Amino acid sequence: MRKTFKVAALSVMLGGMLSTGVVHAEERVFFGIATGGTGGTYYPLGGMLAQTITETAKLDGDRALSATAETGNASVANAALLGRKGIESAFIAADVLDAAYHGSGQFEGKKLGNLRALGALYPETVQLVAQPEFKTFADLKGQSVSSGSPGSGQWQLLGDLLDAYGMNRDDVKEDYSSFTQSAEKLKDNNLGASLITAGTPTSSIVELSNGHAVSIIPLEGDAIDALRKAQPYYTTFTLPAGTYKGVDVDVNTIAVRAIWATHADLPEDIAYAVTKALYENTDALAKVHVKGKEITLKTALDSVSIPLHPGAERYYREKGLIE
Repeated sequence: MRKTFKVAALSVMLGGMLSTGVVHAEERVFFGIATGGTGGTYYPLGGMLAQTITETAKLDGDRALSATAETGNASVANAALLGRKGIESAFIAADVLDAAYHGSGQFEGKKLGNLRALGALYPETVQLVAQPEFKTFADLKGQSVSSGSPGSGQWQLLGDLLDAYGMNRDDVKEDYSSFTQSAEKLKDNNLGASLITAGTPTSSIVELSNGHAVSIIPLEGDAIDALRKAQPYYTTFTLPAGTYKGVDVDVNTIAVRAIWATHADLPEDIAYAVTKALYENTDALAKVHVKGKEITLKTALDSVSIPLHPGAERYYREKGLIE
């Protein structure tokens, strides 16, 4: 199990304390944030959030928070990591977090009842990025499609989409590459399409589209209406024209909100401090990625379907979001 608390070396105080030999012991409290791969949005925002926490979060006594962002395998893996208290916090898609807490879907028989929410982040856009000749979901029949690692949230979503469009996994050639790897394969014409759910613009797609023509396949109509009835965490979303080079029209798709989560054993004062650091410094996150502008106190409880951590709850009560 990961150790959350570590005591740093003694630091010698300045001035007269030096001459008397008095020293001051400062406890460094380490706080990790599991994010995603470097080609997505979780990682850069997690890095800036970690910096913000380290610079602004306050704890009582002679303690200081030192936060770090760590690359991860995104929602499903992050939920499992939190469930075993392998890290202090993680970014997880709302639908995956709900399934993990309640023991449904991929987590059936593996309920992670110790998960707790810190707050909602931003909507992640489902982007079906394809070779330019593919314009509809039906065009992908018989083609190679990347869905990320088996058992991941992306993998589950591809299965749900195939079902919604009257297809199954045997109708495509599944590829299990990461966002960055699938972008490289698309560039080299070794992949038909890749399902990428992330904040937009997504760096791996930006880099791909700057040197290779792509299509963003719309996800709309009766099939998506049926999917949203089964998966209510998905909302309709329009990817604006010009988000990526060569994508010159609006694209209708779906999105799911990212949630910042922790586990029940995180001390209350730390949960309070990091939640406060996030929602009172969102301007810093906006400098790293445009999605940072969409992280607001107003939407902090959107799509949160599991219990709040008591520390986060205390902050929201102070702000009048809950009674």
